[in-house]
Amino acid sequence: MKHPGKLRVFLPNLIILVTILLHSTWINAQEVEDESEFDYIKGSEKGPSHWGELKKEWETCKSGKMQSPIDLSSHRVRVVPKLGELKKYYKPQNATVKNRGHDIELKWEGDAGSININGTEFFLHQCHWHSPSEHTINGRRYDLELHMVHESKRINGKGKIAVVGLFYKIGRPDSVLNKLSKFIKTMVDEEEEKNIGAFDPSKIKLGGKKYYRYMGSLTVPPCTEGVIWTINKKVVLYIHIYALKHNLQYVVFTN
Repeated sequence: MKHPGKLRVFLPNLIILVTILLHSTWINAQEVEDESEFDYIKGSEKGPSHWGELKKEWETCKSGKMQSPIDLSSHRVRVVPKLGELKKYYKPQNATVKNRGHDIELKWEGDAGSININGTEFFLHQCHWHSPSEHTINGRRYDLELHMVHESKRINGKGKIAVVGLFYKIGRPDSVLNKLSKFIKTMVDEEEEKNIGAFDPSKIKLGGKKYYRYMGSLTVPPCTEGVIWTINKKVVLYIHIYALKHNLQYVVFTN
């Protein structure tokens, strides 16, 4: 995992970008669910600066050349304006909400639909919220950052991962977070999980037609690279200060 501030230059030529995305890495390593072996505490022996030393299979966290998150500075990252609206084909599916310690995860139990990137279909598995945001823009962190994690069909046990990101800032209420808040507000213990029934991911309003896109990595061990990141340029959603501080019980303020 690379700390914000270590920037990577975005390829200026869209044709080259598409070529790289079409040849993105096939991945067989997923995010680690058991977080007892690492933490997000700065200076901790199990913190981000030491993740690559804790396990051999996590070496990429230290030695990787395409680590996430990064700073999405307009001087260093190219905004892709020609994507138009993301091609989303989401549908309702049973889901659970889980406090994973460093974030809140909404995970679908079946087929919740997909997105299409350069002709490849990526199926939605889960989304989660970090507070404050992991990515920055010109050094600025936002109040929350949403990651919607997708994976392509697996071939020989490996698939490609695509993450759609969105920044939030405090303002008017957000309908999705308001709906989830009644489940989240009692989840003050790590690893607590609640079934919320059918949830439609299309209710998450991504909005905007301009995106930051780059090749990066998972932001938790094993920090696997080859992840396609697509982050909405426009901060289109807002969260009510009361919902953030009271209904969410600060459980997302743990990273």
